[in-house]
Order: sequence, then C-alpha cells, then structure tokens
Amino acid sequence: MLAVFKRELRSYFTGVVGYVFMVVFLVVAAAVFCFTTLFSMSADVTTYFTVMLLFSAIILPLLTMKSFSEERKLKTEQLILTAPVSLTGMVIGKFLAAYVMFASALVFTSLYFLLLIPYAITFRVAVLFGNIIALLLVGAAFISIGLFVSSLTENQLSAAIGTIAIILGFLVVGLLSSLIPSNYVARYILDSVSIFSRFSAFTAGYFDFSAIIFYISLSALFVYLTVRIYDRRRYN
Repeated sequence: MLAVFKRELRSYFTGVVGYVFMVVFLVVAAAVFCFTTLFSMSADVTTYFTVMLLFSAIILPLLTMKSFSEERKLKTEQLILTAPVSLTGMVIGKFLAAYVMFASALVFTSLYFLLLIPYAITFRVAVLFGNIIALLLVGAAFISIGLFVSSLTENQLSAAIGTIAIILGFLVVGLLSSLIPSNYVARYILDSVSIFSRFSAFTAGYFDFSAIIFYISLSALFVYLTVRIYDRRRYN
C-alpha cells in the first residue's frame, strides 16, 4: 500500500494534474475568501465553506479521473492485478494519495482565516475547525466516489463527468428535501442520504457525529465497491 501511495503521489507532480489542482484550488479559495469575508467585512465562515463544498464537487474529479482509467488505457492494469500487494491496499494507496493532495490544499487555504482573528470579535475558532473537519470528510467521500467511477472506464473525461454527476446527485437530494414538508417520510429519507443537508449542520456551528459516521461510511462503501470491481477482474 505504501509503495502505491508514494507512486501515485509522485505521479501528481511528474505530470500537470497536481500543479493544476493546487493552483486552481488556491486561487479559487482565495477569491471566495475575499468575496465572502474581507470585502463583506464579515467573520462568518458559512458561505465560504458552502461554496468550497460545491467547488470541491467539481475540482476533486480532476485528482481521481486518471487513477484507474489511465491504467486501463495504457494496458498496465494487469500489472496492478498481479502486483505483490492486496487489492484493498492498492485502492487505499490511490485513495490516500488523492486525499493528501486535497487535505493539504484545504488546510493551507484555511490559514486565510488567521487574518480575521485580530479584527473579528465574533470570530469563532471552534466553528472554523468544525467546518474544516466536515469538508475533509466530504472530500474523502468525493474522492472515493471518483475512484469508483474511474475503475469503470478507461476514458478520463468520462470518469470525471460520471463522478461529478454522482456527487451532484448526492447534493441535489438535499435541495429536493427542502421542497417537501417536514412531516413527510420522503423528506427524512432524502435528508438521510444528502451530503449537503448533513454538511449544513457544521456550517451552523453544530458538531454532528451522525454526519461524521455517514461520511466515513460513504467513503468506505465506494472504496469497497472499487475493490470488488478489481477482485472480479482479477478472476476473470
């Protein structure tokens, strides 16, 4: 697993993907920070992290689209299947490489908020950390979904589009639930699978443990499905 992790992490910087991701993420985060806090003279982190959540749904597929699809396109998939590493270790290694890229960018951009501490009396550090943790968990779920979709195709563009479609599906159900009266069972069902609805609790300042379990479970589910896909290919 460690060898796969190192190889994948190195590959982000031997090509252009890693640099493009970092530059775009940092620039967009800086712009969002300026418009949601500095220009509006506000210490509220809600809008910033909500926008970054939506942006992550679009930018994270850039990290995962080549994870497995490139192996199939270059006909090196058999080397993975016969390598002296478990399929679980191989998938987790690729997952961790993409996740380290995302987590590093997010933690770095979150340092922007240090600029507000001397000026914002109402600035709540606990809410900031809660939102960072929530977005880190959501990012893990997005990356696991991206790996799963990438394992289904050899076309990187298709992998990226498919990942965005699934992620947006998880986000849209939260918006749909807001249109349904609270006493309907359908709203409870939609909220239970909505990434956005659970994330909103953190932006409001609540540390939702059920949401943490949901995000971890969602990540584990798609990692498991990816392993099962390659387990089936190995025997076929």
